[in-house]
Amino acid sequence: MKIAIIGTGYVGLVTGACLAYKGHQVTCVDKREGIVATINNMESPIYEPGLEGILQQVVSSGSLKATGDTKAAVEEAAVTIIAVGTPLGEGGIDLGQVKQAAQEIGAALKGKEEYHVVCVKSTVVPTTTDTVVKGILEQFSGKQSGEFGLAMNPEFLREGNAVADFMLPDRIVIGADDASSLEVMKRVYAGFEVPMVATNLRTAEMIKYTANALLATLISYANEIAGFCEATGDVDVQDVFAAVVLDRRLTPRIGEEIICPEVLSYLQAGCGYGGSCFPKDLQALEAYAREKGCNPRLVSATIATNAEQAERIVQRLEGALGSLEGKKTTVLGLAFKPGTDDIRDSPALKIIRGLLAKGAKVSATDPFALERAKALGLQGVTYTEDYEAALRGAEAVLLVTPWRQYVEIPAEKYVLLMAHPLVVDCRRALDRGRLEGAGAIYIGVGLT
Repeated sequence: MKIAIIGTGYVGLVTGACLAYKGHQVTCVDKREGIVATINNMESPIYEPGLEGILQQVVSSGSLKATGDTKAAVEEAAVTIIAVGTPLGEGGIDLGQVKQAAQEIGAALKGKEEYHVVCVKSTVVPTTTDTVVKGILEQFSGKQSGEFGLAMNPEFLREGNAVADFMLPDRIVIGADDASSLEVMKRVYAGFEVPMVATNLRTAEMIKYTANALLATLISYANEIAGFCEATGDVDVQDVFAAVVLDRRLTPRIGEEIICPEVLSYLQAGCGYGGSCFPKDLQALEAYAREKGCNPRLVSATIATNAEQAERIVQRLEGALGSLEGKKTTVLGLAFKPGTDDIRDSPALKIIRGLLAKGAKVSATDPFALERAKALGLQGVTYTEDYEAALRGAEAVLLVTPWRQYVEIPAEKYVLLMAHPLVVDCRRALDRGRLEGAGAIYIGVGLT
């Protein structure tokens, strides 16, 4: 099947590359000439494990190409997938890119006789596809819905694991305006042997927000309990949750084997969630609920707890040092999590801003996200690829992104390189015993 994909961010590019790998003929559309050239040169403009290898295969075989010409891509395709960004704006998500894509797709459909399905994959609040997108498509194509198809197919891709998530999904959700749209979208995913949820457009939109809100709530719940543990003293949040999750309703048994669902990884205390999805989606859901006259108490509390977590970590460090004024502080990791170079809403940046506000001199390192962080232009931060250089002479270090190379730093190096070997484990990924045994001072989230 010939498929056009509008937008080449994480979702659009991974979707396009993987669908091409599955046998479809895919054209990715981006207005940025540099991005188009990069993709056609079989290179990935983003860091995502496994993506560049797939791009090399599908571009070299002719299964995928990139272009800046929306009209030509849509005219050649049977399905067009909208995968542009939906950043936060005032009072909710900014649909500017979605509207622009819908206009261009509608104009391209105007002279097209063949039945064509337009599928929204961008994360949008309920009622967006069947009102905003549908209305624009009808206006610019001169056709009525039914003469073209309309679908909503939310993504569930985790940055750092997006390729595997697409190729081996838990489920595929397809919201469709009519039976014909549903059948076409089923053909897009014909090679996937997983549960397929067929529903209406609004339900598909709500599923995406509900899924992300649930996971974000688990993270904030774990961090709130961590705060209680810190305030109590002599209580480790990891010990608390290790016992809690042994409840059979959380970890079922098959014979003597205990099954630990992956969702329990979200019940780990740390420095809060970040990235391109959770922060934006929770705030968008909160705004949407208020617009509909609902009071999103739990969603709002999840957002508030997450916003406070970085500040709490900075306060603990300040309490341990007495003052941060003029003190060199090292931040290990800038990406919002390992496996990606994405720094959007990264807890590391929140912590860095908190440190700078207290007068600290910050040294930061990351294996992939340095250039993106430098582009922010934060004053008072020294960036280096060498974690040893970052540690040298520091009076405190914070492990924020648990890249393996940082987790595996020998405990002795902290003592040898730092002026004052105070280690703040913002992810509870380090071995406290080894650090203290080597002579370092250990502070862990959810532990005093």
